[in-house]
Amino acid sequence: MVAPSRATPGDGDDALVLDLADVSADRVAAVGGKAANLGELIRAGFDVPPGFCVTTEAYRRAVRGTAVESGTGMDASAARATVLGAPFPEAVADAVRDAYARLDSGAEGLVAVRSSATAEDLPGASFAGQQDTYLDVAGIDAVLDAVHRCWASLWTDRAVAYRAAQGIDGSGLALAVVVQRMVDAASAGVLFTADPVTGRRRQAVLDAARGLGEAVVSGAVDPDHFVVDTVTGRILDRRQGGPAGDRAPSVTDAQVRALASLGDRVERAFGSPQDIEWAIDPDGRLWLTQTRPITTLYPVPARSAPLPADDTRVYFCITLAQGLHRPITPMGIAVFRVIGSGFLDLIGRRPKRIPGGPDGFAFAGGRIFLDATPIVRSAVGREIMPRVLDVMEARSAVVLRGLFTDSRFSVRPGSRRRFVRPALHLAARVRLPFLVGQALVSPAAAQRRVRRLADEVRRGDFRAGGDIPSRVDAVVELLFRAMPLAPRSIPGAAVGFAMLGLAGRLLRGSTRPGDLQTVLRSAPDNVTTEMNLELWRFAVRARGDAASVSALGTETARDLADGYRAGTLPEVLQLGVAEFLSRYGHRAVAEIDLGMPRWAEDPAHLFGVLSGYLRLEADAETPDRHFADGARDATAMVRTLVRRARRRGLLRAAAVRFCLRRARALVGMREMPKFLIVTAMGRARVVMLQIGRELAASGRIAEPEDVFFLDFDETKRAAAGDDLRTAIDERRDRYDAELRRRHVPRLLLSDGTEPEAVGSVSATIQPGALRGTPASAGTVTAPARVVLDPVGARLEPGEILVAPSTDPGWTPLFLTAGGLVMEMGGANSHGAVVAREYGIPAVVGVPRATEVVATGAEVTVDGAAGVVTLPSPGDARGGSEASEMPQEG
Repeated sequence: MVAPSRATPGDGDDALVLDLADVSADRVAAVGGKAANLGELIRAGFDVPPGFCVTTEAYRRAVRGTAVESGTGMDASAARATVLGAPFPEAVADAVRDAYARLDSGAEGLVAVRSSATAEDLPGASFAGQQDTYLDVAGIDAVLDAVHRCWASLWTDRAVAYRAAQGIDGSGLALAVVVQRMVDAASAGVLFTADPVTGRRRQAVLDAARGLGEAVVSGAVDPDHFVVDTVTGRILDRRQGGPAGDRAPSVTDAQVRALASLGDRVERAFGSPQDIEWAIDPDGRLWLTQTRPITTLYPVPARSAPLPADDTRVYFCITLAQGLHRPITPMGIAVFRVIGSGFLDLIGRRPKRIPGGPDGFAFAGGRIFLDATPIVRSAVGREIMPRVLDVMEARSAVVLRGLFTDSRFSVRPGSRRRFVRPALHLAARVRLPFLVGQALVSPAAAQRRVRRLADEVRRGDFRAGGDIPSRVDAVVELLFRAMPLAPRSIPGAAVGFAMLGLAGRLLRGSTRPGDLQTVLRSAPDNVTTEMNLELWRFAVRARGDAASVSALGTETARDLADGYRAGTLPEVLQLGVAEFLSRYGHRAVAEIDLGMPRWAEDPAHLFGVLSGYLRLEADAETPDRHFADGARDATAMVRTLVRRARRRGLLRAAAVRFCLRRARALVGMREMPKFLIVTAMGRARVVMLQIGRELAASGRIAEPEDVFFLDFDETKRAAAGDDLRTAIDERRDRYDAELRRRHVPRLLLSDGTEPEAVGSVSATIQPGALRGTPASAGTVTAPARVVLDPVGARLEPGEILVAPSTDPGWTPLFLTAGGLVMEMGGANSHGAVVAREYGIPAVVGVPRATEVVATGAEVTVDGAAGVVTLPSPGDARGGSEASEMPQEG
């Protein structure tokens, strides 16, 4: 191994060169991620080729006084040229010469020179392949040149783009360089200690080839491929690279098992699944040349109450099914725990404690999962849940049904009782027979009753006075009491969908694709549709006011929001927005998260939508016309379907007419359960934000909004004097990292497996086509616009909106969209319903649509067939930053 360089001024932060054996994870700022991980491997007793690290202090000396010293504000190519043009500091050169001369292989030995950035090989960003590596470097002059080029590679276009995509600030960023003795590799490759495609833990995936591992990493060779169960050592799959029978495998089965076992030890040492580079020398000795976290894996959910480790569980992502792709703040998660406790109380299972929520809740990546294992193992659960998902999130229903043949989730005796008793208790508490009967006899009465529930939540007793702990308790009680109101609003819409399903059975053989969906177009009494149409009607009024048109056409949404709060907008615009917010100010994008600002706090999103409305041409098909046309088409379709039924009997025709009319009259209430909860959240947020202001004013937290990165009990602790600012900062960092996550699994097993990814993750049904769930009939061909967050998004009239999922905060964008494609959702999910009401073709439940479709690409959406056709390669007119985000290499 390497002794500390005599030319290095100590082992402190000013060291220029450090032996890898003296490096550890707490020195990332000095040595970068790659070197830190190598040092940890050495400390843990693994075989690592000897070497040394040229520290970040050396890089800083090299760029000192140049334009790149600050790390910001420079073009990438200019920054590279500046670094390469800067003289190599003599003190650094002396330290590298001394360390290189002391390597075991001698002064002329071959070494690898590899970049090690301070933001590299970290849990949230691997930076794999973003900076440069040089192999088989011989001689000190070549080593110094390679170090210099590694420094410059901090500013490659790909590295700069990756940092931007990961939200990493370039200021203060620095690069260290690892110099290691080359292994004379007989074979080498890459080992993942968890399957990077399916996510399954304790299943090693190994790619190997003869010679250097760089060929495997770069994709220059077709490697031998192995999958190993690390628990049993059994090789589950093998595939020889290159033509079959062309050569012997690059590694023996014994070596494959040894590598898998070694990888398992590395994973245990680092505490998370690892991406490992390895080499085997001619004597059969196994060397580790790199390890880093597998950053693409979704974390395994952790339950509120633990279960035996050998019991594989099925987790269903609740928040994703609710149309929320982004993570939820800690306070938002605490709200779900309270609401979950309220539900337990409603079904007769007294919660042990409100803050903990149901034992079946699990949390991962800032998302909320439900342990659906009892449902999958129950005959009743298998019958009900997939059917609910068929109309709510159809792709999840397909994935869930795929688990029914897995012996680990077979139906267990006595499971029926687990569901029947709570269901009967719930039915009695909400007076289900009466509500179903009321909906069937008088939809208008059912609608009036639901509206009264909304008034009860909006104006009901809520005393939030006294000290901070008392007010926090009042908020918890408000949310707990609001939960029972939501199930009381469900039966009307449920009866409506049941009537539609019954009509479909009566009409079996007499309908075409999209017919029954047409019946639901422009359904009345939908609170979200009413909200969007009210915003449109105000836009029409604003169009008649020159001052409002000028403001909306020339000022940014942020400036307009600031002007509204200051009361300086043109009178028509100021008063109109105030009137809208008086009714809907408690709503927001991602509104089921208490941590998200309501429109009353920040109306910038609304102003952006209004500006988009005004860009519509005067003769364009307007939303109110869409809605009127939809209602007319629905009425006509009802008459058509009744006519078809009459051919098979008058009684059948009468039944079909009754079912379809009830369906149209009732399904609009589907938005009310969520609306009730969100209304209660709006009241709760006002109180919690005021508490946040008080805590910030007293120095307990840094900013008022920091209160939403605590839970309810922690808020009380902060008021009592506990310093939680460090915890808040850490949670904000994790939250920001999760905001950049592109893929969230619908279902996830407790061993990390994503069932949807098993077998094939591709949704392609033919070249250039993606399959989803038909949601709104019609066909449109137009440029796509990939939008991951609607706040500040600009959707040009007629563009096809491609989104991971949507909630009511997205729907104002629908008014100018030409079509809709969503990764989540079913035929009766929120986005699908609104798309039908607005008459735009829509396909939902399209896996990875936001990754496959590029902004600007002209795509065709067939809403009746559920197919999205993509352009042939090279036809796309543009590309989105989202769809071009560099992936782990």
